[in-house]
Amino acid sequence: MSPSIRSKDIALAKLGRYAGVIPAIAGLWVRQSEAAVDAALRKLLGEEFHARLARVPLKLGTAGVDPFGLDPEWAKYAIWSIASLHRHYFRSDVHGIEQVPPGRVLLVANHSGQIPIDGALISAAMFMDTEPPRIVRAMIEKWAQSLPFVSTFFSRVGQVVGVPENARRLLEQDEALLVFPEGVQGISKTFDHRYQLTDFGLGFMRLAIETNTPIVPVAVIGGEEQYVSLGNVRSLARLFGMPAFPLIPQLFIPGGQLPLPTKYRLYFGKPMAFEGDADDDDAVIEAKVWRVKSTIEDMLARGLKERTHVFW
Repeated sequence: MSPSIRSKDIALAKLGRYAGVIPAIAGLWVRQSEAAVDAALRKLLGEEFHARLARVPLKLGTAGVDPFGLDPEWAKYAIWSIASLHRHYFRSDVHGIEQVPPGRVLLVANHSGQIPIDGALISAAMFMDTEPPRIVRAMIEKWAQSLPFVSTFFSRVGQVVGVPENARRLLEQDEALLVFPEGVQGISKTFDHRYQLTDFGLGFMRLAIETNTPIVPVAVIGGEEQYVSLGNVRSLARLFGMPAFPLIPQLFIPGGQLPLPTKYRLYFGKPMAFEGDADDDDAVIEAKVWRVKSTIEDMLARGLKERTHVFW
């Protein structure tokens, strides 16, 4: 046997031994990572994640996921991430969350921040700061489903595509549903229009009336300053198939890609009940929507007046 062939055999044998070790190392790494996440969640939540999750009314199938794809194991890592942001990075103050009624409810909030951190923090508050804890379902934009891996991730952590059929099914199952009636226009506001609400869509009100669901207005303060947008480059938005392409100078500064650590303040208002016909003319529905929008505007005005600083 030639020396070169013998060397190859020895190398292959070594690789074979290493290959047998790799799964064990990977398994150990996964177990250590899970233990670290569990310890961090226990510190953040004051108890084990699964103990808290056990008090959430979930309808899981035989595959361990709910009808919309929510997987508690995926949700654990998502909650760990947003809980850390909620408690430590944005240091959220939560007011009035005890007013959220049990059972089906529509959380209707102002939208801001260029990326939907506001929705994540509302969800964190509903899981961490209420008893019993709740998992909030948020309606995501249809365009987000076109992004690689995003559709699977969102479904595994409990978020659903924002179509009426999904929203109706969730409320019929007595879920807490989070909606942002301003849509993309709200999240992509420029800095000079911060905390100025754009037009609300009417769909959430028709849904609330049809399903006899109370509406809880939510005012979010802090998101408008996390990314300072100076404009929206519509041509680039069309080019990349995005709803908006904000011009954010801080993204060009080292470390500026992270949102600024503004202090978030979340205000939950009293539940609002609406009666009537879900198929009423737009003018009738608009009057009801105006009441919700005006309530959120008042909550924002009071919160901004009480705020002493953007960062603390």
